Amino acid sequence: MSKIRHDPVAPTRAQLLPSGTGIDAHRHDDHQIAYAARGVVAITTDAGSWVAPGNRALWIPAGAIHSHQAHGELELHLVGLPATENPLALDRPTVLAVGPLLRELIVAYTRAPEDDGPERARLRAVLLDQLRASPQQPLHLPTPTTPLLQSLCELLHADPADRRTLAELGRAVGASDRTLSRLFRADLGMTFPQWRTQLRLHHALVLLAEGQPVTAVAHRCGWASASAFIDVFRRTFGHTPGGHPAR
Repeated sequence: MSKIRHDPVAPTRAQLLPSGTGIDAHRHDDHQIAYAARGVVAITTDAGSWVAPGNRALWIPAGAIHSHQAHGELELHLVGLPATENPLALDRPTVLAVGPLLRELIVAYTRAPEDDGPERARLRAVLLDQLRASPQQPLHLPTPTTPLLQSLCELLHADPADRRTLAELGRAVGASDRTLSRLFRADLGMTFPQWRTQLRLHHALVLLAEGQPVTAVAHRCGWASASAFIDVFRRTFGHTPGGHPAR
């Protein structure tokens, strides 16, 4: 990320962004919560990317350099919190589960007039309580740092439906599957199948937000059948691809 904007205060607001809209790399002195009531929001850092559908929110810690991307028509709700308020003690971007109550609290807080009145203070207090109870979700797609993995991951980013085995991909980048398997664990902290599943789920969320049919998404992301895709999606996100949680 070349040009980094410094916005000391993380804004608290609700905004509508057309699909494809990007917010360039920047950082805040405050923590920030990003929640998509409609569409899908993605954030990217040097360490990787995180994507959140409507029952997930993104925690962005103070000082983290990040960019936003809208997929589908995005109704984005941003909550800024002082660096001294970190209810989950998180020091890196994290995806959090958002239940119905927390979802309504975020929406209400970002739409209410900004003031120091007692009603807003109570709303904020309950929002923080709900955040403390929010489970963290392993929906991070890490970015490789080693050249071999970078070459391999670029192939799969270009075509998530690529079904080649690790050995076959290894021949394309000039490394054995044993070497690549070791690098995935050492560099990315996960196995190759785990990383590829994360990649496919990230792509699937984007395609679904853009209105692609479930069967087409399953095919374009490399699942053998729509039912296999639906099963993985449900186990990961808690709902089916066609059952995006609504407000």
